[in-house]
Amino acid sequence: MVAAADPPGMGPEDVPDVREVDLPRLQAGAQPQRLLSTLLGDYWYNRSEHLPSAALVTLLGDFGVTTVGARAALSRLARRGVLESSKVGRYTYYGLTPQAAKVLSEGASRILTFGQRYEPWDGHWRIAAFSVPEEQRDARRAVRNRLRWLGFAPLYDGLWVTPRPVAAAARRGFDDLGVAGATVLTTTVDPPIDGPRHPIDAWDLTDLSHRYRDFIASYSGLLTRARTGAIDASEALTARTAVMEAWRYFPSLDPDLPVELLPPHWPRLEAHRVFAEIYDALAPNAVDRVRQVVAEHSDQLAGLVRHHHSDQPDRRGRSAPARPA
Repeated sequence: MVAAADPPGMGPEDVPDVREVDLPRLQAGAQPQRLLSTLLGDYWYNRSEHLPSAALVTLLGDFGVTTVGARAALSRLARRGVLESSKVGRYTYYGLTPQAAKVLSEGASRILTFGQRYEPWDGHWRIAAFSVPEEQRDARRAVRNRLRWLGFAPLYDGLWVTPRPVAAAARRGFDDLGVAGATVLTTTVDPPIDGPRHPIDAWDLTDLSHRYRDFIASYSGLLTRARTGAIDASEALTARTAVMEAWRYFPSLDPDLPVELLPPHWPRLEAHRVFAEIYDALAPNAVDRVRQVVAEHSDQLAGLVRHHHSDQPDRRGRSAPARPA
């Protein structure tokens, strides 16, 4: 390995401070807290106003969540610092806390731009080595979560790698989390010949390829229906949320690995096309459903409901560059 200067990477704003926001973790199956976080992030972003709890309960009902389950999810998210509540007479309203809104906004930008950017790889790897005592499980989990957010994967226990230019952000992450036993290097790597593992081996590319192809196959039928425009508002909301929930796993599995490191005919671009077309085609009907539910309690609030688009500009106001075919 040959040490190299680190090119410009992500700024401090690129890594949200999640220490004070206990967002629900990604899990298999319908999770009321996760669903509610997704709905607010998708249709109530950058809004400080609070929504009636009854409207949020109704929206979760579209996903098969009972009234009891929905109200429990609201209470738990408030205890976790994700939601804050207010009262108007005898009615309760909920909105995202500023910290949660920032984290969800960062997450939405990352998820929606994932798979459509292309920047030639600079040929450098970023290597993060750290040591956290086994008994400090919370600290170990926080370090791993931060590294995964930045696009790292474990090559060995305590040695994580990424081809992305995020060395400076990784160093800040270790400092933020109080990890003294850590170092971050930027290197080039000679192809191994019957020697140590190559950094790309930190990712199971065979499994990842299967996951992309499974995603394409699973949603091809919905894509066909979405193109016809024959999906009503309630189904559009649930289906659009489902495809978002399925797609959001990929950035944590694949940090937009450079095409120079991938096998030919890599299916990420096709998977993104399926996601983006469904997500955008269902948006008008889905947002109509949210407005319909909110309007039962407040026409003014209903007018503030809006939706993301898959080709939204990034946080610096520039459209993401197109990936070559």
